[in-house]
Amino acid sequence: MTATVGARGPAAEAIARHVPTLVEQLVASRLTAGDPTLWGPAAEAEASVRLGWINAVGVSRPLVDEIRQLREELAARGITRIVLCGMGGSSLAPEVITATAGVPLVVLDATDPHQVRGVVEKDLASTAVVVSSKSGSTVETDSQKRAFEAAFAAAGIDPAERIIVVTDPGSPLEQASRAAGYRVFTADPTVGGRYSALTAFGLVPSGLAGADIAELLDEADAALAPLSIDSPSNPGLQLAAAIAGTEPRRDKLVLVADGTHVVGLGDWVEQLIAESTGKDGTGILPVVVGIDAPELVSPAPDVQVVRLVADARATEEVAEGEIELSGSLGSLMMTWEYATAIAGMMLGINPFDQPDVESAKVAARGLLDARPEPVAPLFVDGGVGVAGPQPLLEGATTVSEAVDRLLAAVPADGYVAVQAYLDRTAHPELEAVRHRIAAASGRPTTFGWGPRFLHSTGQYHKGGPAHGVFLQIVSTAEGDLEIADRPFTFGQLIAAQAAGDARVLADHGRPVVTLTVADASAIAALITALA
Repeated sequence: MTATVGARGPAAEAIARHVPTLVEQLVASRLTAGDPTLWGPAAEAEASVRLGWINAVGVSRPLVDEIRQLREELAARGITRIVLCGMGGSSLAPEVITATAGVPLVVLDATDPHQVRGVVEKDLASTAVVVSSKSGSTVETDSQKRAFEAAFAAAGIDPAERIIVVTDPGSPLEQASRAAGYRVFTADPTVGGRYSALTAFGLVPSGLAGADIAELLDEADAALAPLSIDSPSNPGLQLAAAIAGTEPRRDKLVLVADGTHVVGLGDWVEQLIAESTGKDGTGILPVVVGIDAPELVSPAPDVQVVRLVADARATEEVAEGEIELSGSLGSLMMTWEYATAIAGMMLGINPFDQPDVESAKVAARGLLDARPEPVAPLFVDGGVGVAGPQPLLEGATTVSEAVDRLLAAVPADGYVAVQAYLDRTAHPELEAVRHRIAAASGRPTTFGWGPRFLHSTGQYHKGGPAHGVFLQIVSTAEGDLEIADRPFTFGQLIAAQAAGDARVLADHGRPVVTLTVADASAIAALITALA
């Protein structure tokens, strides 16, 4: 089922206003032909080596049988639990593919020592691990790989029999993995991570977990023809115009799914759009919400609601001011990739770089090397330590007061970002904080698990418009985990990542309040304080 776009209100007006021009400029056919000049001279060099995703379906076809054969080999040896170690595009695409297919995949995109231990120490006898990293130098993925290598060795299992690597050809990870005897899949290096859903990065873990990746590629292939033609009916052109061309700009994209045909697609779209468009002081902020979200009640003038629905409806049935998007998973992935690239062109930015992602990594590495003492909280309330800029928190003595001060600093066109550096498998109740903050602030509110979000919305936070405020939740829970042959632990790594991101945000003039919890009772107190 190819993608269908329906819209009413400003989004429909944007489609009517911009799509004829995009058709006249032959944008769809030029993009399909790999024209790197679409985004201007400054982006041409980068774009010229980042458009391989357009041909990903054809390039990836030979992988289907290879992955199926490996799955059968593993199953014959009793290996049925697939764990994926990866960050950003390397984890989000397989997560939505397998969730939509209803097959089990354990995604480890965390550095919280409790979450890592919970994955590494479970069912090793039946576990194979996919390690995915384009560069091979991603600190999170390298640390997770080392944890599994140590665990397999301790259990008397040869890691070479259980570890499968997905990386770019010629990367240090490829070289080291082949030397270690690991099974290696290489992906097209001209595909950036967030556009890699239909390459080896999306297909290897998904196929090994049991998803029908041949069908996924068929769905994407069927979407290519309507996306490639210069026509007013092109869903990629329509979606790009609707999300980037409203006047005045509706730059908060609230994504809500009906939950019946694609599962978790919003998280993948969030990364694709935020990291592609959040730069040069502009961008589109994706906000992933549930069907009862406060943002859906009388949406603010800068909010554009996009509903991911199972079946296309007549335009007059779409709610006023909203966009409805339907289609199969493969077609939706291709449509969003086309639309995001074209939206970048409309916004005058390069959708293929991520200039601000590295800043938080550099800050975290510096903190790991220096090992400074943790910043003491300004005060403690109910077991929750509170830290932040003195002028903002002057006179606050409770968690509730501190958060109120932070929310009072949100500009009229701003947003709130909640960032939880904790075990997301153990504390899913924290996601309720997003709903409460959105209701209290009256502004779009994102929720991200750290360090996972650093590889997605982290780019927008620093490179996009400077109107966000940030609420960090970090842990000092006991129980750390060593990383083999590294001078730091998982606990030290996640602490440095949180502190490094807070430092970079503060350097960019973004207000940050950090709440520190030590145990479940402190988390419960925090949630109560925000009720």
